[in-house]
Amino acid sequence: MSTVTVTLSNDGQIFIPKPIRDQLHWEGGRALILETTATGISLRIHPANQPQRLESLRGFLKQDRFPLSTEELCAPVDVTTDWDAAEQRNQ
Repeated sequence: MSTVTVTLSNDGQIFIPKPIRDQLHWEGGRALILETTATGISLRIHPANQPQRLESLRGFLKQDRFPLSTEELCAPVDVTTDWDAAEQRNQ
């Protein structure tokens, strides 16, 4: 954790120093939540902008067709002959 002193501008803005932004991996345009607490304020990433874990994406790309077999995946591809077969398989 780091502690720095910042100054509130006349427009009500604060500047977050680059070392802090780099440490938190915050880039310009990132949405943040500013929350008042009993001792001051809390600043954190907006949930929509938080990185997602890979497990949370399980099932995201569901398919309604049969998966290819290992032999089909490993077979050499000839676009001219395989195209029609692929089209029929996907219908």
